[in-house]
Amino acid sequence: MLVHPDFDPVAFSLGPLHVRWYGLMYLLGFLAGWALGRYRARKPDSGWTTAQVDDLVFYIAMGVILGGRIGYILFYSLSSFLDNPLVLFRVWEGGMSFHGGFIGVLLAMLLFARKYQHRFWEAMDFIAPLIAPGILFGRIGNFINGELWGRVTDLSWGMVFPRTADQLPRHPSQLYEAALEGVALFLIVWLFSSKPRPTMAVSGVFALSYGIFRFLVEFFRQPDVHLGYLAFGWVTMGQLLSLPLIMVGVLLLKLAYRRTTIRAGSAS
Repeated sequence: MLVHPDFDPVAFSLGPLHVRWYGLMYLLGFLAGWALGRYRARKPDSGWTTAQVDDLVFYIAMGVILGGRIGYILFYSLSSFLDNPLVLFRVWEGGMSFHGGFIGVLLAMLLFARKYQHRFWEAMDFIAPLIAPGILFGRIGNFINGELWGRVTDLSWGMVFPRTADQLPRHPSQLYEAALEGVALFLIVWLFSSKPRPTMAVSGVFALSYGIFRFLVEFFRQPDVHLGYLAFGWVTMGQLLSLPLIMVGVLLLKLAYRRTTIRAGSAS
């Protein structure tokens, strides 16, 4: 059995300003996405400039932060918001939803694509490989905070979260998510997108892979106390929100390769 190190959530302080690890993890995620985007933009015939990538990261950041926070409130803490709408602005308390952030990024990409005359799905295919590092750092931030811990387990690597949970050994599900939604997702999407693919295919692989990984990890993650299991005694909100992503991923891949087949048939 392991015990959570109980990190101080404040990384360092500058006078009255307290810089938290969670915020630093988001910053590292955006920096990683920015660096990877500039690397891809420099490749011949990428269709992108480094200046566009700089603006792109700003749009993504706004979509992630606003969408993630609003999504968390709507999906996981609506009753708290109805009791006190100001809870929406208490970002230092944690509470970000990937699915809300994903919707926020979709809306941000609509605005970005219109401004820079990029087709929407081309823009989505470009950013898809850049997102996973942000998820990785975000999950590490969850682990540092000792939040979003897993269900009780008797496995040897079960971890006790004494400050934020109880004295029972639990799955360190934040690290499972970091490994799957961060590292594995990045490798899959980055390697898949390293070769020319039909439009929408990269986005499809991202949505499908993330949806599957998140759905699986939810079997080890403790559901929110105020929500519990929503169906059949085991289905969680995270799983319900992941199902549409899986379906969208399959649909995008089907459309991407069907269009390619039709074009090839027309050319012959």
